[in-house]
Amino acid sequence: MMAENDASLTSLVVEKEVDQKNVSKKPSAKKKSGQNRRKSRELVLKAVYRGMLNQSEMTAVYRDMAEDPDYAKADEAYFKQLLEAVGEHATELDEKMAAFIDRQVSELSPIEHAILQISGCELMFDMSIPYRVVINEGVELAKIYGGIDGHKYINGVLDKLAADVRASEVLSNKN
Repeated sequence: MMAENDASLTSLVVEKEVDQKNVSKKPSAKKKSGQNRRKSRELVLKAVYRGMLNQSEMTAVYRDMAEDPDYAKADEAYFKQLLEAVGEHATELDEKMAAFIDRQVSELSPIEHAILQISGCELMFDMSIPYRVVINEGVELAKIYGGIDGHKYINGVLDKLAADVRASEVLSNKN
């Protein structure tokens, strides 16, 4: 009897493992190839950073980013839209951001500056993305590319910026 139970338990475990393998191989509806906004933000970060350091024109930076191995994984339309918006509104973004930082914009590390511009652009000009998502994405970029505690700084600045530019959304989420 014991051997029978062991055999049936083993077969259940094997069947469960087979079912889990089949489930994990199904394509995810959320992650379509070429439609990853996080990768798009990473590429925009690289592009803005490169543009800041090299004083390059956006067309040259865009061409370089199109050759990046991650480009195929990104949402190309969103990448172009966000890169153009950051370039177009850079001065306005820096002026708005200046009220929420503890130093001159020129004293920010280029990575922090680029992340704040990208996230600030999304907060100020793309109301289709919830402010919490924008802040989270900025913090995640800072954790990957920024300094040791840079993500905490980014979080604080973006939280203050969101409270200013999306006051009604922030207030409605706190209730």
